Amino acid sequence: MGRQRPGKTPANPANAGDAPTGGPVAGTYPVDTGTCELVPDQFDPQGWILMVNGVHSSHIDLADPRRLDFEYMRWIAALVDTHWAADAKLRALHLGGAACSMARYFAAGFPNARQVVVELDGRLAELVRAWFDLPRAPLMRLRVGEAREVTETLHDDSRDLVIRDVFAGAKTPERLTTVEFTAQAARVLAPGGLYIINCGDTPDLRGARREAAAVCRVFAHTAVVADPAMLKGRRYGNMIIAGSDAPFAGHPSLPRTLLGGGVPAHLWDDAQVRAFAAGTRPLTDDQAT
Repeated sequence: MGRQRPGKTPANPANAGDAPTGGPVAGTYPVDTGTCELVPDQFDPQGWILMVNGVHSSHIDLADPRRLDFEYMRWIAALVDTHWAADAKLRALHLGGAACSMARYFAAGFPNARQVVVELDGRLAELVRAWFDLPRAPLMRLRVGEAREVTETLHDDSRDLVIRDVFAGAKTPERLTTVEFTAQAARVLAPGGLYIINCGDTPDLRGARREAAAVCRVFAHTAVVADPAMLKGRRYGNMIIAGSDAPFAGHPSLPRTLLGGGVPAHLWDDAQVRAFAAGTRPLTDDQAT
């Protein structure tokens, strides 16, 4: 996930030297937006957890890029895997980079893919490049920049997939949730492309309804993936909201795939998403802070 700049870097971070060049090394490191911490996964000798300013941001399995530890990432992967064949020349834009878990996953699953990962924090991008064996250009480019500014520079119909996974702390910056920004994402998508967002919200689901309303305003077809407790407003968590100019036909195995894993999830179709967003005004640029 990406971040906004919260303030001054702590005065005495541990391991404040240059990034290691021989792979990941546990410790706390200063980055442009504060600090990041690299923690070994106690259940997997090849696994690493990246925390940014105290928030779990990414999990990497050095031995298996197709292993996604975060449930919401598995839900995104299921939507994409059932939308395109493995030999597709997928052009993907990731807004929010961190350890590039999703980009590694798609590089392994779609060998013809060309991906750009946008990360706000330049120092974090340097560390991630040094720690992990990321695909190199043209397979994957890691671009330092602010998600909206980068998106607005892109050509029409230049991407097949746009994934927005940008957070400042526990919230996505409002300027990335508006109708106008959603329209920018739609503009850069080629026909049949997918816009997928990771929406984190509290049990009242006010933010999720507003985000769903924005996606419904811009796209002809929508879908939502989340676990039942989240959909019923019983807990804080992640909701995946997707939009496209083409119907979400999906694969017959998609519902079964989503029900698997540690946190089973449900898939809402367009009618359910629009019912969920009904009566909610989407955020616009003049309202965003």
